[in-house]
Amino acid sequence: MTTPELSIDGARLRRDIEQVASFGAVDADDGRGRTALPGDEANGEARDYLVNRLEEAGLDVRIDAVGNIAGRWTPPGADPAAAPVAAGSHLDSVPRGGIFDGPLGVFAALEAVRTIRGSDISPTRGLEVVCFTGEEGTRFADGVLGSTVATGKRGVEETLSLTDGDETLENALERLGYRGTGRLDASEWDAWLELHIEQNTRLEDAGVPLGVVTDITGTARCHVTIEGDADHSGTTGMTERQDALAAASELVLAVERNAGETAASGSGTAVGTVGQFDVAPNVVNVVPGTVSLRLDLRSVEAAEIQAQLDAVTNTLRAIEDDRNVSTAFDCTYDVPPTPLSERCRTVVRDAARDRGVETRTLHSGAGHDTMQVADVTDAALLFAASVGGHSHSPKEWADWADCTAATTVLADSLARLVTTDER
Repeated sequence: MTTPELSIDGARLRRDIEQVASFGAVDADDGRGRTALPGDEANGEARDYLVNRLEEAGLDVRIDAVGNIAGRWTPPGADPAAAPVAAGSHLDSVPRGGIFDGPLGVFAALEAVRTIRGSDISPTRGLEVVCFTGEEGTRFADGVLGSTVATGKRGVEETLSLTDGDETLENALERLGYRGTGRLDASEWDAWLELHIEQNTRLEDAGVPLGVVTDITGTARCHVTIEGDADHSGTTGMTERQDALAAASELVLAVERNAGETAASGSGTAVGTVGQFDVAPNVVNVVPGTVSLRLDLRSVEAAEIQAQLDAVTNTLRAIEDDRNVSTAFDCTYDVPPTPLSERCRTVVRDAARDRGVETRTLHSGAGHDTMQVADVTDAALLFAASVGGHSHSPKEWADWADCTAATTVLADSLARLVTTDER
């Protein structure tokens, strides 16, 4: 294939990302941060800005029932019935998150489509720029909310009824003006590409600007409750206690130990985290009676996630016997490891080679909307090098030149996908 002329406007891409960074901006001693949770004012401003840019670029915008945004360009001469190729990411953030996680993928996709549209390329199928609702899992669901609906894994009505305790997703979307109609259907896409900041230092350490992801980690998120007996800290003897916090501490250390052992003996990708911890009554002079905590267990190997889950079950059983407490263990979020399309990865690697952009293949230790989309169509995930590996933090950063280079490869990859009928 002859390499087409594609002149990415890196300054325009930067302006888009920095404008979105201003919505929900937080004070930070080091870096630039933002808080834009699904349904909050900052998320609404980011959505409005995106829709305006999509319309300005001449794309036809539609909003589905759960707030997913898609802007489609059907080129002159293209078959309007042909399955389009889509690219994008999300605009929500974690609290005090960075400015690249999500927005880079959305606006790189838009910049790629703007560039292709202004080139001599003659696509035979349409292109879509997509922003999914609620990828981060900070409100209403544990994560990848919009892409789960778009892939048919969760129904529209049950999703709209999800609540954060104060309001439902439906109410939040209506308040922002993003309660649309219908359902974005990812299975109708010929292919999907997502560009994301790496969130690690592997590319930076190698001096390489772009990563091509082979597979995305599986994730199990679980809730554990340990019930002991709240009692006076001064009058309850050490042998008489049913201390829920001491019991929970054993579990925390076991999760860390078992993840380390699993990683050392296997793929090297297993990780285990206790990231949320609530103690009751949480008073200095009372033996803790109840502890509620949440686990996050990951690996690119399903068997390694299961090994960690089994270890948690065994640890809880031993804690019950040793400490005379009761426990409950529930996993409501279980996403298996996701291999990505060889077809799409080959297209990306070829595009990078022809553009003179060096790449590395690597796995993703974080979940992304792509892991949902990959179950219903061909999908690839690209990583832009991350400075210092920081993410979900104001210190998250990517060099603007690397962002431009990655977007150039994204645009070239999309151009190849929309000008060939090979699958």
